[in-house]
Amino acid sequence: MPLGRRRAAAAAAAGFRAAGARRLCAPPTVAKSRDLFEEIVRLRAESIPAAMATIVGTRGSTPGRTSLRLLVLGDGTFLGTVGGGCLEAEVYDTALQVLADEQPRSLQFRLTEQDSPDSGLMCGGEVTIFVEPITTPSLWIFGGGHVSKVLCQVAALAGFRVTRVDDRAAYASAARFPEAHDALVLEYPEAVAKMPIRQNSYAIAVTRGHKEDGLVPECRGRRFAAGESLRFLGMIGSTTKQALLWKHLRKAGIGQDFLQTVRTPMGAYLGGKTHEEIAVSVVTELIHARRLGSDLAASWQGRTKQKGRIEGVRELPAKDA
Repeated sequence: MPLGRRRAAAAAAAGFRAAGARRLCAPPTVAKSRDLFEEIVRLRAESIPAAMATIVGTRGSTPGRTSLRLLVLGDGTFLGTVGGGCLEAEVYDTALQVLADEQPRSLQFRLTEQDSPDSGLMCGGEVTIFVEPITTPSLWIFGGGHVSKVLCQVAALAGFRVTRVDDRAAYASAARFPEAHDALVLEYPEAVAKMPIRQNSYAIAVTRGHKEDGLVPECRGRRFAAGESLRFLGMIGSTTKQALLWKHLRKAGIGQDFLQTVRTPMGAYLGGKTHEEIAVSVVTELIHARRLGSDLAASWQGRTKQKGRIEGVRELPAKDA
């Protein structure tokens, strides 16, 4: 229940938020204390979603000093502090919002009894806190062919932590994918089962054939039915390929609610033909899903198919006897 009502008019006039008023004055705790910066390195290396709140300015008497930090993880645990009390609970809630949309926020609090009578904060000072995502999005690429190779390069440049997967060792090597962070040489069902599913998890199926491509959404569909959802799942291919695979997947018990989440044909429709152009279009959609929260399926509406131009049959000169 709310701890008290804010005096909204006064806070709006001054451009400050009153601390407290929304939740209990203590977020969940971390099981054991760790160094905050070492934890940030670990989280980014493992693509674990997190947001960090930092006190960037104070004025007058405040419970926390400049540069104090609070690190909030996607599972709700936290590390560090920005002063405690209802102010910290408010910041914690905001950090969860930042985790959801990856949009940074700046918060300002006036810590007076007048602006927040029930918060217990009567320091009389002002605090400015910046909350930012420190999430590294995770992209698993199933398949190690020509498109995958370029896709790994472009996705890494766009800030994705890439894991490459293939059931053939030669197609998942570091020499072939130097930009990737990890490699798995596994059968696709086993690899899908190992994939961590978080709010910053993306996956793409670009294997060597229809059968292998179908294994990825089939195995993902079973995890979806168990309540595990990716941020984005795309598969290369035409609408004809999609129709054939979807028919098979429905027979295998995969629900329509999951199939509607799979983007195929994937990418922004740019009319691209080469491996490089296809990779750019796919990463464009990944960025759109990450930053704007939606796919680019609408870009494929009303497209026109370009047919190859036939110049006519030409006769070649006969070989000399």
